[in-house]
Amino acid sequence: MNLDVLKDQPRLLLKASLKPLQGTRFQPTGFPDLGAATYDGPDGRKMLLVESAQSMANRLEKVCWNEVNDDWADPLKGLPVVKVKDNAGNSLTNSVLEAHRLNSPYIVNAEGFDAIMGAIGYDRNKPFDRRKLAKALLQYDPNSLLHGVFMEKIGGVVRLPRTITAFIEAEDVTVAAYGGAKHDRVRQSKDSEQEGRTSKEGFGNLIYHKDDYCGKITAYFNLDLALIRGLGLGEAAEKLLVALALFKIQHFFAEGLRLRAACDLEALDNGVTIQRPSKFDLPEIKKLDDALPTLIHKVYGEGDAVTTVIWDGAKAGAKTLEGLPEPQIPENLKKVVKWKNASKKSPAKLEIKVQDDLSPEQLAEQLYPGDDGAKAREKFLTVWNSDAEGGDAQENEEGQP
Repeated sequence: MNLDVLKDQPRLLLKASLKPLQGTRFQPTGFPDLGAATYDGPDGRKMLLVESAQSMANRLEKVCWNEVNDDWADPLKGLPVVKVKDNAGNSLTNSVLEAHRLNSPYIVNAEGFDAIMGAIGYDRNKPFDRRKLAKALLQYDPNSLLHGVFMEKIGGVVRLPRTITAFIEAEDVTVAAYGGAKHDRVRQSKDSEQEGRTSKEGFGNLIYHKDDYCGKITAYFNLDLALIRGLGLGEAAEKLLVALALFKIQHFFAEGLRLRAACDLEALDNGVTIQRPSKFDLPEIKKLDDALPTLIHKVYGEGDAVTTVIWDGAKAGAKTLEGLPEPQIPENLKKVVKWKNASKKSPAKLEIKVQDDLSPEQLAEQLYPGDDGAKAREKFLTVWNSDAEGGDAQENEEGQP
């Protein structure tokens, strides 16, 4: 497997023509309130987004993980991963499968995350060193180096963009609009509605419509080689990341093309086309599977690459707010709100265990009451909302049926 052709290239661009495994119709990604993502192309052709970059990131990650064994696929064993367990030692999730990877609330709020945060090295009073972030990701979750991460819960600048981006489009699309019916064999009459037994509860007859699409389908992949080299991780790590990205692409075509029940695809006979660089040959699956264990060993050696954090739901969900005046903590909030005075090492903090039955506005009213607390309430809500912002790069898989 020769990756030397890619040494001085800024991008590796690939595409593949796809078709439905059976018939001509397919169901694209969509949302209940938006429907399918149709649009007009630059030349006026009817276009359709079949699968978004966010969803494709999830699918490329999925082919790497053996959910039955709760471990990497065999060629990838030895790669670092953060596993989340509960207090009883039961596995809950991990950084490969979580939509926001290391920024998952089940990781950043877990016991044991402090070591990861220390390796990232964010200091709000100093310029942020993204190379230090890259080294921390290589140590704990190299998957985030490929699919990006935005750790706004630590700081708004703690982020890396994707190095691999993929999406699927269709062109010259037409719509196959059809419908269906669900029949109630017990209570078919509308009298049921008078008794509160409506279609919302699953009663009565229900008529519905669906739209499938037909068109020329193409999958696109963009691997940012310049960005990988710019992380400053060294040649061995760069080769590993490139090979891991190619592993994801090849295994996606081999086992990941059933996007939905009504969107089961296959690649056309010409397979994957290299758009640039033209002299590069995409390694076959077997060559990638055989090469990756050696590449992983060169970077990580024989050490244990699993980091375990403990998610305790009773302790999670706390917020730490800085830059606020000291509040008046009423008796009913003393178990969930704590004020910490400033020290030489850290500013004053307001620690709050988030309560489902209290909105931020209600908290502000109780902590800073009366007319005298108006400005403090306003600042409290500003800090609260800025702390809650985040996540523009790693969306969870769209609401696909």
